Amino acid sequence: MNSALTSCEHPDPLQRGEGVLIFHDAGQGRKKEGQCESPSSSDLAYGILDIPPWYLCIFLGIQHFLTALGGLVAVPLILAKDLCLQHDPLTQSYLISTIFFVSGICTLLQVFLGVRLPILQGGTFAFLAPSLAMLSLPAWKCPEWTLNASQVNTSSPEFTEEWQKRIRELQGVVMAASCFQMLVGFSGLIGYLMRFIGPLTIAPTISLVALPLFNPAGNDAGAHWGIAALTIFLITLFSQYLRNTAVPVPMYGRQKGCRISKFRLFQVFPVLLAICISWFLCFVLTVTDTLPSAPTAYGYLARTDTKSHVLSQAPWFRFPYPGQWGLPTISLAGVFGIIAGVISSMVESVGDYYACARLVGAPPPPKHAINRGIGIEGLGCLLAGAWGTGNGTTSYSENVGALGITGVGSRMVIVAAGCVLLLMGMFGKVGAAFATIPTPVIGGMFLVMFGIISAVGISNLQYVDMNSSRNLFVFGFSIFCGLAIPNWVNKNPEKLQTGILQLDQVIQVLLTTGMFVGGFLGFLLDNTIPGSLEERGLLAWNQIQESSETTKVLEIYGFPCGIGTQSYASSWTRCLPFWPRLEGGRKEGVEMSRLTLCSQDPSGERPKGVPETGM
Repeated sequence: MNSALTSCEHPDPLQRGEGVLIFHDAGQGRKKEGQCESPSSSDLAYGILDIPPWYLCIFLGIQHFLTALGGLVAVPLILAKDLCLQHDPLTQSYLISTIFFVSGICTLLQVFLGVRLPILQGGTFAFLAPSLAMLSLPAWKCPEWTLNASQVNTSSPEFTEEWQKRIRELQGVVMAASCFQMLVGFSGLIGYLMRFIGPLTIAPTISLVALPLFNPAGNDAGAHWGIAALTIFLITLFSQYLRNTAVPVPMYGRQKGCRISKFRLFQVFPVLLAICISWFLCFVLTVTDTLPSAPTAYGYLARTDTKSHVLSQAPWFRFPYPGQWGLPTISLAGVFGIIAGVISSMVESVGDYYACARLVGAPPPPKHAINRGIGIEGLGCLLAGAWGTGNGTTSYSENVGALGITGVGSRMVIVAAGCVLLLMGMFGKVGAAFATIPTPVIGGMFLVMFGIISAVGISNLQYVDMNSSRNLFVFGFSIFCGLAIPNWVNKNPEKLQTGILQLDQVIQVLLTTGMFVGGFLGFLLDNTIPGSLEERGLLAWNQIQESSETTKVLEIYGFPCGIGTQSYASSWTRCLPFWPRLEGGRKEGVEMSRLTLCSQDPSGERPKGVPETGM
């Protein structure tokens, strides 16, 4: 994939000399015969193990927060109507703060104890469909009086009980379904399935994470195409055309004191700069009344005062806590629906792990890291249910796309982003201020981010023989069905009714999730249609894994401070599917038969210096 995967030393991304702050390329080697190199390996400003200066970590963390902001805010706002909260913006801001806070906790857990890749955690859209389906049942439909703003008294006990009993029901079903996800992850079941997953499964899965989102991204951008186009132009300008342009900035060092150094500002902060400039322009156009003030007029959503009521009503400080809405309740129908969302979320997360590893110059995640990542995501859903977000948590594909644009893959940046989320969850005014970013600015950013994610998925086909009609059929059919089938099911939900409500919800959620449909078809066809390992891309795929140093894999995917390998290690921990291993599965017959096919040169001998290790 990249230089980090071919046992090369990862150079220090910063070099200070003569008052110049310069970024090294993360991989300077050229693609050798028989090896594949990540297209982004030479563009990394910071690798996964690099630690930027603390002030850069803060700004980069805020940039990741802004990237995820649209999705984080959208989840509680979408749920608000079915929770009878459409006329209670203050409670909506409480839900937004809660999801910020829980996302911060889950992000830190994932980075330190989970898959250990720089992936932000946040609310998942996979849970929205079953949640809305459950809340649309006759027992949970909102009373007519809650739909009339003139009849709603948000401080009355009657109204409070109406929305709280609904969110308590969501809490219960999310917590129950999260136990299934933890079981699949920590038991090693998801890691076992990874031995059957190759490029022809990963490529459509990752691509279909982003491709079906063209409609919401286009709708957000279409709120004002001028502002959205400006945001896209600025991100493109900063991340592509000006990425190598050094800007003089004041620096301070203990030895040299204050001085002027050159810093590649546009390479590191393209998204943050673009959002701030577009946001400021929207503010100026709002103050001067250039943008229309009528809610139904085109361009109204580009105003910065459309969400000002949230800012004025949000408290300065509020600490979310478990059970803040009361004791969770549970129903069987809701649990089955959310489990369908959990399956879709796990498929998406596995794709995100591979995409993230590819973008940040890391080896493909080994089985124990995938097991741990899915298990920690299940734990995150449990915490989200306990805190009462009305949703679960999953890996954020938008932020994986941001890694490809910024070239900053440092794990510590995501740690900073997790801390920013925690603070935003506790300081209501600050979080509400970020929630006022105009819709077309978010839409323009999404168009770029989702395009990057789609391209990352397709790039996995570099390992596959695309001159093979077999592979063309598997990929083309999988990705097209991943778009066509969910579209038909969304338009014809009544034609899939079996008479069993729980089964209907499971079928509808799975078949309306493009990444699940495409990934499942790719998995099924790739493992049943005859084809050689080389034709299927497994030979090159496993060569990438085999050429990665065991020490490098453990350094990235092992526990912090060498826990489990250098310290606090015991024989019984080797039986745990999620525990880091020095020899990742070489003793397993199936894995040995597949992995020992690689890391050989054309003469059939293992290259010198490449250890015979497995993942």
